[in-house]
Order: sequence, then structure tokens, then C-alpha cells
Amino acid sequence: MNLPGGSSGTGAPPSGLGPQDPGVKAVQAAMESCFGKSVMSGVMGFGMGGLFGMFMASMSYDTPFGTPVTNSAGQSISSLPLRQQLKHGFKDMGTRSFSMAKNFGKVGALFSGIECGIEGLRAKNDLANGVAAGCLTGGILAKNAGPQAMAGGCIAFAAFSAAIDTWMRQPKED
Repeated sequence: MNLPGGSSGTGAPPSGLGPQDPGVKAVQAAMESCFGKSVMSGVMGFGMGGLFGMFMASMSYDTPFGTPVTNSAGQSISSLPLRQQLKHGFKDMGTRSFSMAKNFGKVGALFSGIECGIEGLRAKNDLANGVAAGCLTGGILAKNAGPQAMAGGCIAFAAFSAAIDTWMRQPKED
């Protein structure tokens, strides 16, 4: 029985696209390379950071605490007409979302690339790879703030990486 799209309904890929197909092998090799993993992590981090930034920016107008929001002319946003308030809010949301997206993308690509490189050098897939990659990533991200900040970034990012990696490696409860 043939289904639409050329599938036979057996779960096998359409003819010509089996695991031996050179195109499939090339895509798999690219996705398993450190460069491919870094790019994929950077793109996914960018997307996640954009969504997170949009959420955080939308929440900043919801609170009565803090300093009153003003526009470039120095007048309160709440005193402007609704259309101007929305324009200012969406512009601010876009700016914050893009900034957070860049940061998440950079962290994702950097951590993933370093972890993949360490895993390739050690020829092991264990907790130490993530901890070392976390330490290096935290140190690199804090390099402009000086040696103390680099050490703090190393420790904090390594601890976070160890906690997440430990949680991810737990046996699944069925």
C-alpha cells in the first residue's frame, strides 16, 4: 500500500533516502561535527533568548516599582497617547529581545563548541567535559571584567553546568 508522498507505510524512508544515501550521510556528519553543533546551539540559543527577552521586556511595563519610564524627550510614557505608548513599547521590546537573543546565542555556541572540542580531545562523554566547558565559557565571557570576574564566571558556570548535566544524566523513571 502506497501512502501520499511515496511512503509505503512501513516506517521506512521514501526510496532513495535511506541511511546509505550520500546526502543523508553528509547531513549527519555536519550535525555531528563540533562546528555543526556550535551553529545549531547558537541558532537555538538566539531563538530562545529572543523569546525570553520579549517576555522580560513585556513584564517591565507591568510593575509600579522602579523608575518611571520616560521617552527620549523626557516625558512620562504614560502621559503619551496610546499609539505612541505602543510604538515605544514595541521598539523597546525589540531592542531588548535582540540583545538577549545575541547573548543567549553567543553563550550557546561558545559552550557547545568548547564542550564538543573537549569531548573530542578526551574521547569520553562524561560530566567532566561539561564542567570544564562551563569553566572555560564562564571565564571567556567575563574576560573584560578582569581576573576576579573570570574566576567567578568559571566557578559559577561550571557549577551550573555540573548541576544541569547531573540532572540530565539521571535515570529516567518509567
